[in-house]
Formats: sequence, structure tokens, C-alpha cells
Amino acid sequence: MRALLSRTPGGPETLEVGDLPDPGAGPGEVVVAVRACSINYPDVLVIEDRYQVRPPRPFAPGGDIAGVVDSVGAGVTQWQAGDRVIGTVLMGGLAEKRAVAADALYPLPDDRGFEEGAALLLTYATSIHALVDRARIKQGDRLLVLGASGGVGLAAVELGKAFGAHVVGAVSSEEKAEAVRAAGADEVIVYPHAPFDKPASKALADRFKAAGGAGGFQVIYDAVGGDYAEPALRAIGWEGRYLVVGFPAGIPALPLNLTLLKSCDVCGVFWGAFAARDPAANRAHIERLLDLWREGRITPRVNEVFPLERGGEAIARLGQRSAIGKLVVRVAG
Repeated sequence: MRALLSRTPGGPETLEVGDLPDPGAGPGEVVVAVRACSINYPDVLVIEDRYQVRPPRPFAPGGDIAGVVDSVGAGVTQWQAGDRVIGTVLMGGLAEKRAVAADALYPLPDDRGFEEGAALLLTYATSIHALVDRARIKQGDRLLVLGASGGVGLAAVELGKAFGAHVVGAVSSEEKAEAVRAAGADEVIVYPHAPFDKPASKALADRFKAAGGAGGFQVIYDAVGGDYAEPALRAIGWEGRYLVVGFPAGIPALPLNLTLLKSCDVCGVFWGAFAARDPAANRAHIERLLDLWREGRITPRVNEVFPLERGGEAIARLGQRSAIGKLVVRVAG
């Protein structure tokens, strides 16, 4: 089978289309003929050996897949050949076939395309875990989303609205702001590009504080990090929850005296570990997401679709932080 392979550590330019043996379905497994695979930030890191997991090479990156069941292994009764499915795998999605645990798959509705299906799980599952489990979000909360035009950011905006929050999205350009407004944000802040000196950091903090109102933000969803983190933390409200989701702008050093003054929580969000430790809770979240998707209250926004041969270009685009919404690779027709 064809796959987009990482043979040596390096950037997206080191990836090449090659062949891997077809996988077989072991007990409790399903082989999925992959039609589409979305690109996520771990794909940027894993090919450079900067991710928590370093798979043996050659390997195909890609974690979110949509496709058709090709074959099933012993003991699998819930799926059969021809079923349309979506699923999240650690990697290996940028290949024509992928063996997946049967209970890690979900049905792809008949009225949804493979590209949209591939764009759903990782970003929305991360955001629902962050907002529900870590932030305990509730009706009327004020939610600030940093990096709101990215995959997890747009998911957080939509879910925040679905849960009754007042959502403020923060982005780096007016083009990105338009996408965040279209996703339902109540307000959007266009912030300047980092790095910031002290006056610039204070100016951004003042803008965040103004958007947070007298009580500040009850929840801050930070998918950016870097110099944006401290100004956002300064806008948090009493007993607010600051969600650490990612740091493509760099790992910030937060002044912990602010957490004391606001009696706030800084909460790490590691969805992959949560899903492995509590699969029942994760499945319940995903079932809720599927309901919201059917109701039209969330909609994965696929910005661009690439052929497999240009999958490295999609990963590069995400690494440059220029993507709006989701980038998807069409693995097979």
C-alpha cells in the first residue's frame, strides 16, 4: 500500500511517498481503507522527533482518519466490510490502510463526506475534554480562546457557544478573525505578532481585560503559548481556569504570583492520555460530539484538501501557523 513516509528525522520536506506492507486485522481489530486524514500539530512534531512518542522508521504520520471498513478480525461484531467510519490513531493515518481497534471507531453519517469526517475527532475531542472536564464550563461563563482560528481553537469556539458561554476569540489577522466570527464567537480580538516587550505585553493584557469585563474570564483556552500567555492570564477572573492546550509560539513562563492573586487554576490538557486512561468517558464525549454534529451545532471547517503526494505541504502549512481551520489529505479516491 502507498503511504507518506518519514524515513529520517526532519521537516515536511523529508517525507516521501513509498510502500508499506498491507496490515492485517488482528483479534478485535478492523482494517480501514483510508479515504482522508486530517493534519494536526503532533504531525509537525513527530517527524522531527520532537513528540512524546518516537515511532520506529519508516512510519506514516497522521492521526485522524475517515474511510471504509476493509476487513474485520476475530471477535469483531459491530463492524462489517463497507461500513463508513472515522477514528483517531496515534499515527499511520497517511497510508492507504490502517489497522485500528474496533472500539476506537465511530460511524460516519451517510450525509457527511470523508474529508469533513477526518477533521472532527482529535480537535473537538481535545476541546470538549478541556472545556468540560478541566474547565468545568457552565452557562454564562466568559471564555477567551487564544489561537481561535486553528483546528482546536475553532472547535473550542463552537463548543463554548454550544455550552452557553460568551466566547471571545483571539487571532493574529483579520482573515482569521472572519473565520472565528463565522464559527459563532461573540467578540474577536486581533492581536499583534510576538515577541512583545513589556509595554506591548501590558497593552495586550489591557485589551484582554477589557474583553473580560469586570469579572474577568472564567475560562481561558490557550492553544498558542509564548508571549501571549501572560497577558491572557492577567485577564483571568477569580477562581478562573487557565487551560494549557499547546504552545506553538513557545513554552511560556507564567508569573505564579498571578495565580495566587486570582485564586485561579492552571490546568494541563492532555487529551490522548485522558482517552487512554478513561476510554468510557472519552467515548461518552465523542457520542455527545456526534450528536452536536448531527444537530448542526458544530461543523468541522476544512480549509484545504491535499493529495497524498502533497501531504508534506499540508504539514508545513500547519507548522507555519498560517492555516485556518483544518487541512486534510485525501489518501485515496
